[in-house]
Amino acid sequence: MNTTDMVWMSLSTILVLLMVTPGLALFYGGLVRNKNVLSTAVQVISTFCLAIIIWFIYGYSIAFTPGNAVIGGLSRLFFNGMMNLGTQKFALAGTIPEITFAAFQATFAGITCALVVGGFAERMRYSAVLVFSLIWMTLAYLPIAHMVWAPGGWLFKLGALDFAGGTVVHVNAGIAGLVGAYYLGPRIGYRREPMQPHNLPMAMTGASLLWVGWFGFNAGSALGANETAALAFFNTLLATAAGVLAWTAVEWHHKGKPSLLGGISGMVAGLVGITPGAGLVGPAGALVIGALAGAICVFGVNGLKSFLRVDDTLDVFGIHGVGGITGALLTGIFNAQPLGGPGLKTWSEIPYQIWVQFSAVATTLIWSGVCALIAYFIADKLCGLRVAGDEEREGLDITLHGETAYQR
Repeated sequence: MNTTDMVWMSLSTILVLLMVTPGLALFYGGLVRNKNVLSTAVQVISTFCLAIIIWFIYGYSIAFTPGNAVIGGLSRLFFNGMMNLGTQKFALAGTIPEITFAAFQATFAGITCALVVGGFAERMRYSAVLVFSLIWMTLAYLPIAHMVWAPGGWLFKLGALDFAGGTVVHVNAGIAGLVGAYYLGPRIGYRREPMQPHNLPMAMTGASLLWVGWFGFNAGSALGANETAALAFFNTLLATAAGVLAWTAVEWHHKGKPSLLGGISGMVAGLVGITPGAGLVGPAGALVIGALAGAICVFGVNGLKSFLRVDDTLDVFGIHGVGGITGALLTGIFNAQPLGGPGLKTWSEIPYQIWVQFSAVATTLIWSGVCALIAYFIADKLCGLRVAGDEEREGLDITLHGETAYQR
């Protein structure tokens, strides 16, 4: 065990926790209407906590222990055998205790479930959110994490590159949110009534905390205090800056005015875009990936959203799905050494790697999308998915939770 690595990984775990509470809760909370800010925050916090408990009971075992090409085994149920810190060895943990590795990965599972909330925000029952999250995490997140990150996983053996969760986290959550938006249908008054974010300074604060925490998310995925962590750290800084300016420039050109909402959206898009390649591309590649993710995601939340005719409330697919796909595919290009990356040695290897990256993206979209549909269906049958119309009009804060964020 390397104590320096263990300290860095413990800090990285805390930073990912910061991304969710308070980061994502404030970001999502600021973007919804004031009558739904508390319900959105409750859903973010609750799904994260539920995922942590599932991870301890069986999630970690299914995701990371040896099994087959799709799922792992059951040898680590309730973290069985993990307490013998002096003698236990686990290949993926490297120089840190396995329980430290498992804790770090638990926060990844938690934030993925919390991200999905943005797709159906402002209209889904709290009980249904919990039932959906339990089923979807079990059927979708755990197998995809195993396929991409576990040594025996199908996509891992195929050679898919996903340093910190472009497919496992962002594409996975993005498509689940999109399916939910379709399944529930649009909010009452969508496209007929104004539904602007109620508190942009709150959203800005949340987005900024996401950026800070993302250094643990990306640099922590090096699983040690090493050169790869240093590369991922700087790439996260650079790509995000590029994402902010790229989104702002595109918006300024098309709408005539740059907005704070666009700036923080570009921030998240840049973070999402660099996630799969944070430690797998050079800084020049990170700059391009961040800029392209920021620019392309403008289309994801405007043109694509209109084309799909869907009320993806907080643009989970438009930013996390589209940004994750963009980053995953570009990682297959900029991983090459001729383009400053640490991986592929020749230009001729790039086409095959792009195909592998596409295979990982397509697998995630199809697998997670189908599992999400199953999970929504079961949750709908068990407890009813959508709140009543009068409850939705009054707001979920008071009708479901009996409290309001602001004095009237």
